[in-house]
Amino acid sequence: MIEDLKPYAEYKESGLSWLGQVPGHWTVLPAFGAFKPNKARNNGMKEKTVLSLSYGRIVIKPAEKLHGLVPESFETYQIVDPGDIVLRTTDLQNDHTSLRVGMVRDRGIITSAYLALRCLSGVGPDYGFQFLNVWDSSKAIYGYGSGLRQNLDFSHFKRMPIPIPPPAEQAAIVRFLDWSNGRLERAIRAKRKVIALLNEQKQAIIHRAVTRGLDPSIPLKPSGIPWLGGIPVHWELSPNRAFLRVRKDLVGDRHTEFTLLSLTKRGVIVRDLSGMRGKFSSDMGTSQEVRPGDLVLCLFDVPETPRTVGLSHHAGMITGAYTVLESRSADIVAFLELFYIAMDDRKLLSPLYSGLRNTIPKERFLGTKTPIPPEDERTEILRAVKERTASLNTAISRLESEITLLREYRIRLVADVVTGKLDVREAATRLPDEELLPDLAAADDEPDDLAIEEEADA
Repeated sequence: MIEDLKPYAEYKESGLSWLGQVPGHWTVLPAFGAFKPNKARNNGMKEKTVLSLSYGRIVIKPAEKLHGLVPESFETYQIVDPGDIVLRTTDLQNDHTSLRVGMVRDRGIITSAYLALRCLSGVGPDYGFQFLNVWDSSKAIYGYGSGLRQNLDFSHFKRMPIPIPPPAEQAAIVRFLDWSNGRLERAIRAKRKVIALLNEQKQAIIHRAVTRGLDPSIPLKPSGIPWLGGIPVHWELSPNRAFLRVRKDLVGDRHTEFTLLSLTKRGVIVRDLSGMRGKFSSDMGTSQEVRPGDLVLCLFDVPETPRTVGLSHHAGMITGAYTVLESRSADIVAFLELFYIAMDDRKLLSPLYSGLRNTIPKERFLGTKTPIPPEDERTEILRAVKERTASLNTAISRLESEITLLREYRIRLVADVVTGKLDVREAATRLPDEELLPDLAAADDEPDDLAIEEEADA
């Protein structure tokens, strides 16, 4: 059905270079003719349900995520209702990745740092959301805003042309996108399930190797660590400070000489500056140097981060929020990476957490004992893990690439339909009646590889 879609018969100029031509019978209004800001404040704490814009969805924020906030703080929040559209309008200069637009499904309150819009008569909320979502996903939003960090206000785009189809056509567009997104979402979820199974298999291989070794006949002894259990009798328990030393060399004015790195689920990677993926510090001079063979740790908000530990194979710099440790032994630091990946994947590090944000103090990590095999056995374990997980890594990478292609296809399809490049009126009448998944524009999105460095809320 998607393959049969064709353009409209007649078009006219929209007045926007990124939008191009729109169907000739669509109305083109300035943004203030389609939306109005919703500035209802939560005076007197009329509402207590706290919402958050997270990966393109407006979700109810769990109480444990309200770090340091007290009820009085929420009086400054704004009240939003189902059908309102929320835009994160801050820091356009440094963040070209985060999904900035979300549709409100539950009445509640959200930070006043965001812009809440309400659709005017003749504009359906679902179509209005889809148009602003395309404005965001096409990166056209980054041409607006002002100030040092390029913050956005309604006044900056209130005269931006908005193409408005007739109400019946808006409904057809929304119905078609719900259907097509539903099909794509199911395909993505199926691939995600396979990836999860492959990751479980990979985690089991690593966990077994770094806690029991490769020979199942070797007897075990108590480790004395409740979250670890028994270890091979000939392995030594040594504090991490015996092998690791914290190093924090700020790059300062030399930051232009360094490659920017990031800790991700795939390890320590080189950031893609050309595509401006993710957030970027306004002061790169506060970054710290990373050398090949350094262990990079994310010790803040540990349960929420995709990865706690990574071994760098690159020279570069990374945000000062991380902990960088150096070691004199390449094979020991490689084993330590595998060991703490295994502990992190199974969320076994909770005894090390401290404070409301579940951080791991550096001294506590350095004082934590790790089971260390003899040198020849460490080498054999590292080799065996690499061999046994190679095919799994290949399969996971292939599935992740397929998911990326499906996401890119979905973004392009939504853009073409919402902006009138494809006519879905007839196709929408032939859609089967089936239960549709809500808010599918972002339903499959999860914290991506750069999520450690991103804030879920302002």
